[in-house]
Parts: sequence; structure tokens; C-alpha cells
Amino acid sequence: MIDAKQTILNNRIKNELEGLTFTKNFRSATAEEWYVFLPSFEDPQTGGAAGKAIIHYDLYGNRDIFINSTVIFDDPKLHEEDTRPIVHAIVEELINRLVGYADTLLSVHSGENSYHAVYKSED
Repeated sequence: MIDAKQTILNNRIKNELEGLTFTKNFRSATAEEWYVFLPSFEDPQTGGAAGKAIIHYDLYGNRDIFINSTVIFDDPKLHEEDTRPIVHAIVEELINRLVGYADTLLSVHSGENSYHAVYKSED
């Protein structure tokens, strides 16, 4: 039974990551805002993007600072406890694609699945 649940979860995560797309909504000298689209989730009011990612960085300052990244999910289904592994996988992929290997302070807003993380390179 546990293996079946894990297989179903892994398939759900795989489906979301394979269907993950994003479009840039806004850009300034120090920030980007991306709409995040997922196959199984959407904004309940508009039927559009399930959330957004905001990447703040300082182009004019020291390159050794952290990039501040915020991911906000609007679909209440992504706020439920049983979707926590899906939220983590989606956010991990978003940060990997949008920020890469830069040192990053991350804040995720997703109801019960909200969390903070730090990504730091080893050098």
C-alpha cells in the first residue's frame, strides 16, 4: 500500500514538472516576476497561473550577496498538507530554472506548505 501511494505521488510530481511553464510578467533593474503555470493547478479566480515567482537581485551591487526569491501559490489545493511534496518539487525546479546555482534566500507562500530555505554554493 505504501509503495502504491509513493508511486502515485511520484507520478503526480512528474506530471507537474513535465508540464511546468512560466512567463515573465514584469522586469525592472532589480527584479523579475514570473507567472507559474501547472497542469493540475490554477488560480481559482482567473483560471490562469497557479502562482508566481518573484526574483530580486542587485545588478549594481556586490555579486556575493544572496538573491531573494519568493514563490506564491494561489491555488488552495497547493495549500493542503497532502500536496507538500509536490510544492517542494515544483519550487525546487523553479529555483533551479530561474536562479540556477546562485546563492538564494527563498520564501514560499503556500498555506500550510509555506517555508523558507537557503541555497548556498559550496565555494
